Amino acid sequence: MHLRKTSILLLSFILFSCVQIFAFPKLPKEVRGFCIAAPQYNDVETFIQFIDNELATRKVNVLILRIDYNYQYTSHPELVTTQKRLGDNNNIAALSLTEMKKIVAACKKHNIILVPQVNLFGHQSWATTTSPLLKKYPQFDETPWVRMPENYKWPNADELYCKSYCPLHPEVHKIVFELVDEIMEVCETKHFHAGMDEVFYIGMNGCTRCAGLDRSKLFADEVNKINDHVNAKDGRLWIWGDRMIDGQETKLGMWEGSTNDTYRSIDMINKNVVINDWHYESSPKTAEMFAKKGFDVMMCPWRKADIAKQQVADYNAFKASSSGKAKKHYRGFIQTVWTSADNFLQYLNGTKKEEKFSTVECFKTLMSELNDN
Repeated sequence: MHLRKTSILLLSFILFSCVQIFAFPKLPKEVRGFCIAAPQYNDVETFIQFIDNELATRKVNVLILRIDYNYQYTSHPELVTTQKRLGDNNNIAALSLTEMKKIVAACKKHNIILVPQVNLFGHQSWATTTSPLLKKYPQFDETPWVRMPENYKWPNADELYCKSYCPLHPEVHKIVFELVDEIMEVCETKHFHAGMDEVFYIGMNGCTRCAGLDRSKLFADEVNKINDHVNAKDGRLWIWGDRMIDGQETKLGMWEGSTNDTYRSIDMINKNVVINDWHYESSPKTAEMFAKKGFDVMMCPWRKADIAKQQVADYNAFKASSSGKAKKHYRGFIQTVWTSADNFLQYLNGTKKEEKFSTVECFKTLMSELNDN
């Protein structure tokens, strides 16, 4: 009898432990999300007012904050943006702990899930500038033979868009995972966004570690490695979905899809990874593909209000026609902003005008459409 009770208790403990291990943080039933770069130090108070007066009133429940190196990391101060604050030569411009905590508090006040983003793998440079990771640790560079140009143009002979780190370098993950740990702790969140979009330099022939390897597996292994680390913290990983889309078959091309053979990774990546499916010029049915594969997916417009309206209509049609299993994976929308927080806030209050399209109009239209549906 005692042995039987002991066995039952042991089994219960094992089952409880498994539930704990795989109990990932929940998403809202329908995500009403907003993605933007972290504000500069002198815009933090204005940004908090934006959270209070614009995001909260529109029932936004997720804020993806693209932080990258715009925070004063204590784990790796050598990776913090070195620009100085105006009028204060002793203080760097990157956000301080106090400033970040103000943003965290504003999100908590309105029950907004804060998802910090630090670009991993790709986007380790932009135009003529190398980001701090490869600047301080050039040995991590997937393409060290490609030199940053004095004047950047696309296309170019090196096919340089953004640099990547080599996912097989034996020391890179120790560094980047310490950044992940710190920013998740500072943001008091169980969610982390690793970017992972537009990775063009992957498995390059000149890399002594990656040359000749399956690029889909390289990409999937890196996503899964990051995912395992975030999961070990009881957290959930988010990424952009473009590298998992066949750019040729869908005719979406090399930006919204992959033409460098990473798309097969869709069948190799852990299904608990959250996918942000961005499309800015049209409304392809790729969210349906992700949902059927078992990924939680959000659709992501940018600066065309008519595209946002079409995506909402398609989203509702997808859900209405989907089976129960796929239906539960349609998780909502993320409005993306690809300018500085300062620029967007000026667009929003009318002190600066967007030239060709309107991110502000797209944002307002998306949130209005979600209210109507």
